[in-house]
Amino acid sequence: MNLPKDINELLEAGVIDTSTADRIAAYYQAKSSNSGNRLFLVFGILGALLIGLGVILILAHNWDNLSRGVKTVFAFLPLLIAQGLCAFTLLRKEDSDTWRESTATLLFFGVGASIALISQIYNMPGQLETFLLTWAVLVLPIIYIMRSSMVSLLYLAGITWYACLTGYDYGGSVWNYYWLLLLAVLPFYYMENQRRPNSNALAFHHWMIPISLTITLGIFADRYDEWMFVAYMSLMGLFYQIGNTPAFQGKRLLRNAYRVIGALGTIAILLVLSFSWFWKDLVREANDWMGIFYSQEMYLSIALTLITGVLAFRNVSRAKWRRIEPLTPVFLVFFILFLIGTQTSIVALLINLLVLVVGVLIIRKGGQEDHLGVLNFGLLVVSALIFARFFDANLSFVLRGLLFVLLGVGFFFVNYRMLQKRKANEV
Repeated sequence: MNLPKDINELLEAGVIDTSTADRIAAYYQAKSSNSGNRLFLVFGILGALLIGLGVILILAHNWDNLSRGVKTVFAFLPLLIAQGLCAFTLLRKEDSDTWRESTATLLFFGVGASIALISQIYNMPGQLETFLLTWAVLVLPIIYIMRSSMVSLLYLAGITWYACLTGYDYGGSVWNYYWLLLLAVLPFYYMENQRRPNSNALAFHHWMIPISLTITLGIFADRYDEWMFVAYMSLMGLFYQIGNTPAFQGKRLLRNAYRVIGALGTIAILLVLSFSWFWKDLVREANDWMGIFYSQEMYLSIALTLITGVLAFRNVSRAKWRRIEPLTPVFLVFFILFLIGTQTSIVALLINLLVLVVGVLIIRKGGQEDHLGVLNFGLLVVSALIFARFFDANLSFVLRGLLFVLLGVGFFFVNYRMLQKRKANEV
């Protein structure tokens, strides 16, 4: 596309006037500039990472030949250089995202390298989780001072790793510093959402935070870990409801991670629990739940269910009860089915029925909204349910093959009808 030539052609044809041509040219020039800035930002961050890795490799090659004093100087040198660059950025380049992100990223790794090197030089014993905790606490101010989204994402990855080490290992504790560290970064997440609601960095945060919570929620599992299915179902329901709030409505799926993770997580849990073996084991183990009313798993499950219920009620009320999403009530229905499942394994049949109903309702929603993505998601839900039943049903390979053929024909037919409907409406 030759933009100046196209604009001149439209001017000569009288399609647009001079002022409109100027506005079009200014728009595409600004768009091109923004694209270049984003590319420069990415290369700036990559450059900072490569410089940091290169310095580490050079030092590692000659490390054994250096004295302790020289080693100490080199341990602090990357940190001092990165701090100097950050100071220069704040004084002279504060409005440049590229300078702020690249220098802050360099300082992030400089802090970690200095901690590790000093510990190695002076033979300071310690655990990996202690190193990660110290690193996270020291780099937390960088996020706010430099307003760095990249450091924020690296920080979230680090504290998630720390939570796994301290929570999932033998003798791990639920109440570690992860929750405080997560709360400490949420104000930055909120400020970025207010300042740059459509930025790519914020979109990555939308993915990183629910993924981190999904990974770390399991550290609450103890004696009554079956209740964690309720907790996870309510957490997925909470994510789905967050994705349905006005702040996320109308956004593309890649920018609405809460809705995507909530929907996929809900269906995944239902499919896993559609097998009868889980409910048979649950009935047997429920008889030994003497201390269930003092368990953290049950309290967590109830708390998440209540929070999700309040947010779901607000979302549905905001829509004036005209439209209830197919996945909205699933977390509450599942909570009731789980309580019933402690007494009878027939709940497995009800879970299968729930998945089927949800899949059909999603297909219906996709047809009503003329949305191929929603329609195919519903078809995938039904297909996944049928596929899951192959594992515990005595069906011949011929019958299973025919079912797959029918599913394939169903996919083709439904999509074909949808496309034909669109063409008819366009005419």
